[in-house]
Amino acid sequence: MFSEELWLENEKKCAVVRKSKQGRKRQELLAVALGVKVHTFRGPHWCEYCANFMWGLIAQGVRCSDCGLNVHKQCSKHVPNDCQPDLKRIKKVYCCDLTTLVKAHNTQRPMVVDICIREIEARGLKSEGLYRVSGFTEHIEDVKMAFDREISNADERLEAVHEVLMLLPPAHYETLRYLMIHLKKVTMNEKDNFMNAENLGIVFGPTLMRPPEDSTLTTLHDMRYQKLIVQILIENEDVLF
Repeated sequence: MFSEELWLENEKKCAVVRKSKQGRKRQELLAVALGVKVHTFRGPHWCEYCANFMWGLIAQGVRCSDCGLNVHKQCSKHVPNDCQPDLKRIKKVYCCDLTTLVKAHNTQRPMVVDICIREIEARGLKSEGLYRVSGFTEHIEDVKMAFDREISNADERLEAVHEVLMLLPPAHYETLRYLMIHLKKVTMNEKDNFMNAENLGIVFGPTLMRPPEDSTLTTLHDMRYQKLIVQILIENEDVLF
């Protein structure tokens, strides 16, 4: 008799635990559906739904990864999930939630899909090994970086580079200008020397764009950007200098 009562009591406890786990699981699924994640706020913060204070030192509430709305965990289930993502929070094309990306740009699908398919159908349908032969990793990363940094707005990019060049000390500016004029002449003989602006960027990037701290990991991480900026300087030498 005692064993049966103990068994029933244990069953009740297990049922409570299961119910609690199911509740937490539902909350987690709800958070995913709404695009919100548990967030730790620095300093006092108030819920933007109920206007009450968020208590606690860590994980006080949740933040919408799309629009930045900050609310209590319990309030998040009452918030509509049709918010408009803030473009300032959408930093990249890649590694971004698909729904968030199309909502942010008000499109049916990511622009990168349209652009890539148009290019393939225009000049790649007869290419041998299409979708089978892998491209060069460096070229793939360059294309991804181009989408992430919106190189489509070339004028704004050149204007930003020009503003930075204007901040250089006279000696640095003149040395860089003279070198870029020379490298531009090198690219004009690409048929003979096989050195275009991209190749020269690979060679001169690590030298001209070396980071202040002597870190091998930092240098390796920045190599792609070093090459790109030197390539831009060479290709646009007549405009930038």
